[in-house]
Amino acid sequence: MSALLEVKHITKVFGGGLFSRNRTVALQDFSLTIASEPPTITAVVGESGSGKTTLARMLLGLETPTEGQVLYQGKDLQGLSTAEWHSFRRDVQVVFQDPFEVYNPFYKIDHVLTTPIAKFGLAKSQQEGRALIEEALQSVGLRPENTLGRRPHQLSGGQRQRIMVARALLMRPRLIVADEPVSMIDASLRATILGNLRQLNEEFGISVIYITHDLTTAYQISENIIVMYSGSVAEAGAIDLVVKQPQHPYTQLLIGSVPQPDPDRRWNTEATAASTSAAGASDGCKFFARCPHAMSKCAESTPPLFQTDPHRLAACYLHEESPSLPAEEMASVFVGRGADASPLA
Repeated sequence: MSALLEVKHITKVFGGGLFSRNRTVALQDFSLTIASEPPTITAVVGESGSGKTTLARMLLGLETPTEGQVLYQGKDLQGLSTAEWHSFRRDVQVVFQDPFEVYNPFYKIDHVLTTPIAKFGLAKSQQEGRALIEEALQSVGLRPENTLGRRPHQLSGGQRQRIMVARALLMRPRLIVADEPVSMIDASLRATILGNLRQLNEEFGISVIYITHDLTTAYQISENIIVMYSGSVAEAGAIDLVVKQPQHPYTQLLIGSVPQPDPDRRWNTEATAASTSAAGASDGCKFFARCPHAMSKCAESTPPLFQTDPHRLAACYLHEESPSLPAEEMASVFVGRGADASPLA
């Protein structure tokens, strides 16, 4: 199956030159393939500083890799023609974290909906454009008569975010990159936004890259998951396998830190103690300094992705008896690509 987007061995470095102390490696040797079909929802999770948002900006063409390539239908984003960029911008849409800052307070909210219609020629007349907008708003659970004509400050955060989902839907994209779309939304409305994204996937065939620090919402919405740590992949695969049976020590600590509604259950004290970031080995595993299972080889070389299950990879020497898989083939273990969508069933 052809790839819509391919991320090939990208590294992103912020700061000064090679020997600068202010040099920060935000993403290191990351690869991912997003196929044209079938539409999937893949979560990218990790703590602050793990490289999630940098990855999102790379996928959107808002950042240029220091090394590696981001390809759209086989062509490097940096070499796209004007017409190809136009096609890319329609195929790949984004829902940002803050549902207020994306709006210009001088305009009514209609502006964020009418602008893409005009720019991309989505309607032949004003009436047709109005019909498209009303259909998109209704698809995300908003009533056009109670929404259009209002200023951003007159709407709740949940309403503003749903309008941005509706805006993305107007474009009929093939991929939506959702960067922390519910982190600033009231808990009562998070399920609505997640339901909207799931609806876009199931009814309109749109793939979603769901970026979040929240394992709970990732589990609710996603089929596959990529766990990031300090710019590298720690574990990846089917959501049920990774969340219910984590194999990388970082994933285990991350899941162990999630509060459970049980007053008699104590939090994983090891996970709590390990919550403070610490630098990993310079030439080895980045999690070395925090890992309760660290071995000498972990400090000497970076572990590859070991395929511990048909639908899961773990970058940890605890699983070195398993075969390793090249980073660019990570998506081959994801469900929804001809595999059973419920590997634990």
